[in-house]
Amino acid sequence: MSQPAAAPFEQQVADLRAYLLKFARLQLRNDAWAEDAVSETMLAALSKPQGFQQRSQLKTWLVGILKHKIIDALRHHGREVCASSGSPDEQADPLDDMAFRANGHHAEKPADWGNPEQDLHSRQFFEVLEACTDRLPAVQARLFLMREWLELSSEDICKELSLTPTNLYVQLHRARLRLRECLELNWFARPKTP
Repeated sequence: MSQPAAAPFEQQVADLRAYLLKFARLQLRNDAWAEDAVSETMLAALSKPQGFQQRSQLKTWLVGILKHKIIDALRHHGREVCASSGSPDEQADPLDDMAFRANGHHAEKPADWGNPEQDLHSRQFFEVLEACTDRLPAVQARLFLMREWLELSSEDICKELSLTPTNLYVQLHRARLRLRECLELNWFARPKTP
């Protein structure tokens, strides 16, 4: 039995458009800007397909291009995007109360994560991580992705979104807590399939 022929490069890129658009919308919070960033990403990829040397997955390569387009859009549109309103105290998160005691220590000992290095090589792990990131509140997801995926400095994020460093720290802390909780429930606590 022969293997089915791989779809042409153009079709593979087109098939990833919805994923790229979702990623761009989460970051830019503006449908028109997200559409523009994704269109520019696809144009860049299709105009230089030789740039994809199959050292990574096509999706990873396209997200790398998109990250630069998103950063360009954020810089171009300046402070038109607002990530949150109010002070950090006005946005109390019940997760903080559940996860920590009054003295700042964990309410429950964190689960044993075994060998996280090994999990980083698992496609299933990244699917669970992506699902957990999708479950974050929109502001937290956006800030977490700006910091960890787009690798913007805290100073740049605060400047771009008119946030105080304290507010950014609080939001990132809450995002990481939620991600840890989600990963413990959906990845580290479940039996792994080989």
